[in-house]
Amino acid sequence: MKIKLLIGSIAISISSLAFNASVYAGAEDDPLLTKVMIDQVEIDTGNENAVAWSAQAWVGYDLDKIWLKTQGERVDGETETAEVQALYSRAIAPFWDLQFGIRQDLKPSPSNEWAVIGLQGLAPYFFEIDTALFVGENAKTALRIEAEYELMLTQQWVLSPEIEANFYGQNDDVTGTGSGLSDIEAGLSLRYEIVREFAPYIGINWSKKFGNTADYAAEQGQEKSQTQLVLGFRAWF
Repeated sequence: MKIKLLIGSIAISISSLAFNASVYAGAEDDPLLTKVMIDQVEIDTGNENAVAWSAQAWVGYDLDKIWLKTQGERVDGETETAEVQALYSRAIAPFWDLQFGIRQDLKPSPSNEWAVIGLQGLAPYFFEIDTALFVGENAKTALRIEAEYELMLTQQWVLSPEIEANFYGQNDDVTGTGSGLSDIEAGLSLRYEIVREFAPYIGINWSKKFGNTADYAAEQGQEKSQTQLVLGFRAWF
C-alpha cells in the first residue's frame, strides 16, 4: 500500500509537469532538463564497513520540477537507516522552491510514511538551505533543517561546513526518537574538484543526540555523541 502511494505521488507530479509542458509547446526557452547530484558517498575511517550516502535528482522545467531524494547508512553490510522522498517542486521566488510530496522511511523497521512540505533554496551570502516539515500517521510530526556553505579556497579546493538538526513532535520508543530537539549533525569537509563534476573529499563529522533521544540511545547501549573522520566523494551530472 505504501509503495502504491509513493508511485501515485510520482505519477501525479509527472502529470503536473506534462500539463505545464503544454504551456511551453513549441518554445525553446524552457526545455525539459535533468540533474543528478550525489552529495555524499563516504566511509568512516574508524570503521571501513560503515558507509553513508545522500543523493538527489530532479527533472523538469524552470518553474516546475520533480525531485527524488535519498539518504541512509549501512554498517557491517546491514542497512541501518534509509529514506526516499518523491516531491513536486514549484519556484516561488528567485533561488527558492516550495516542495511537497511523500517520504518513505525504509529503515529502521517498522517503516514509516510521511507527508512532506518543504522549502529549498539559496539564502543571502550563498547559504544553501533545505528545510522540511513531515507529518506521519497517528499525528506524528518532524522538522528537519539543513544548511551548507561552500568556501572556494582556490578554483579547485573547496571548504564546506554543513549542519543538520532534527526535531520531533512526540516520543517514539519504537524508532528511539524523543520529542523536541532530537539530534544535530555537523560536518566540515575539504574537497578537490578534479573536474567540476567529480570531487573526492576528506572531512570530520560530529553528531550528538539530545533529550529523550539521548536517553533511548543510552538504554540501547549507544553513544550520545560521536566524532568521525571520513573519506568520500561528490559528483553530479
